[in-house]
Amino acid sequence: MAQESSKKPLLEKHYYENCPGCKTDLLKQSRTGLPIRELFSIWIVVLCTALPISSLFPFLYFMIRDFQIAKREEDIGYYAGYVGSSFMFGRALTSLFWGVVADRYGRKPVIIMGTLSVVIFNTLFGFSLNYWMAIGTRFLLGSCNGLLGPIKAYAVEIFREEHQALGISTVSTSWGIGLIIGPALGGFLAQPADKYPSIFSKESLFGRFPYLLPCLCISLFALGVTIASCWLPETLHIHNESKMSQDDLCADLETSSHWSNENEKDDEIENNESMSKGSLIRNWPLMSSIIVYCVFSLHDMAYTEIFSLWAESPKKFGGLSYSTENVGQVLAISGFSLLVFQFSLYPYVERILGPLVVSRIAGILSIPLLTSYPLLAMLSGFSLALLLNCVSAIKNVLSVSIITGMFILQNNAVEQHQRGAANGIAMTAMSLFKAAGPAGGGAIFSWAQKRQDAAFLPGDHMVFFILNVVEAIGVLVTFKPFLRQRHK
Repeated sequence: MAQESSKKPLLEKHYYENCPGCKTDLLKQSRTGLPIRELFSIWIVVLCTALPISSLFPFLYFMIRDFQIAKREEDIGYYAGYVGSSFMFGRALTSLFWGVVADRYGRKPVIIMGTLSVVIFNTLFGFSLNYWMAIGTRFLLGSCNGLLGPIKAYAVEIFREEHQALGISTVSTSWGIGLIIGPALGGFLAQPADKYPSIFSKESLFGRFPYLLPCLCISLFALGVTIASCWLPETLHIHNESKMSQDDLCADLETSSHWSNENEKDDEIENNESMSKGSLIRNWPLMSSIIVYCVFSLHDMAYTEIFSLWAESPKKFGGLSYSTENVGQVLAISGFSLLVFQFSLYPYVERILGPLVVSRIAGILSIPLLTSYPLLAMLSGFSLALLLNCVSAIKNVLSVSIITGMFILQNNAVEQHQRGAANGIAMTAMSLFKAAGPAGGGAIFSWAQKRQDAAFLPGDHMVFFILNVVEAIGVLVTFKPFLRQRHK
């Protein structure tokens, strides 16, 4: 009888009646087909938190100019960088905290808190009266919005194993779309009294606060997502061991005894694996994937800000003299292209090549693509618009493919009960790198605009050369012996 009871838990998983994670697991087993509802839920939550991150970049150049803090036009990029970095700096300070909270109290409370922070602080940013208010509200938005790490863990846990890659792809796709649609909204809706005088007068609320409208639209969307998130299922397993029956305890003890005595060699391997699982810092497959993720994130954030600054800067400084509306159009087209690729081609390519190989190929292809950007300033009219849209769309597709691969590697490197903390560590490290991205990118951009006549890489050629150096470093560290994958 003892042997039968000891074998039963090995063949059949035990579910706890009041555990939300067990309820979700039972629901997963009963479902077949593509989980459209869960995919859509993750999509809108991630989109909600991604939209405000870069929505300010198309109008940040003009916002800093209106604050009159920059003494020269060439210095605008320098001050813009610190506003862009304040969000990521705030998130770097609290991401690990939110990851631990998600592991202890559940993914759902952290998700709701994150979307609610967008409603409050993104709206306040639109009402910014001066430079320091803009930095303060962005910092608070980043500090209270720590849901990206937990939502990655949630995307792995809410789906059956065959759909987990699609779930992670949904996170990165929605994230990439948000980082593109956000600036598109900012470009189309900023300064509405100047663009749409028949609808918005100079004396209206949006005339007095020219950058409020895009922030308010995003905040209203976030309010709807916050309300809808109250019906999300929880995936964290919460088992109250003190209330387990005596039979369950005996069965668990017998199972562990039987398992440990079955094969000493297997036991030694298991102990070594458990040590790496217990210490996230010593889990090199996790830490190496986080470092690679950070390098590419630094590049992507710097590129996101530099692209808008470069496109809106005057032709005499090597820019395109684009308006916020022109930049918004380019980013909207890139967002649509990214949506089509991630849902139609990426899952197929990832199954054939694997996430790591896809990331390497995307990184390598990005280097010659970035080299072509300064040459586009020599064009004008339709040829400029056509090539810029094509190059921007391809660049964003490659960037999101890299990030998707890193998401998959990180979540495969740990067990479920550590995913919140692991993603919290990833978010903390990534946020520090992304905080350096806009500040460093803005400073380099301002410096480059002052060296238009330099003999070596004049003007914006230097900016995109430095971006390529960072991208090349990212590609190099995806190879062994630096990056290691966990084999299940």
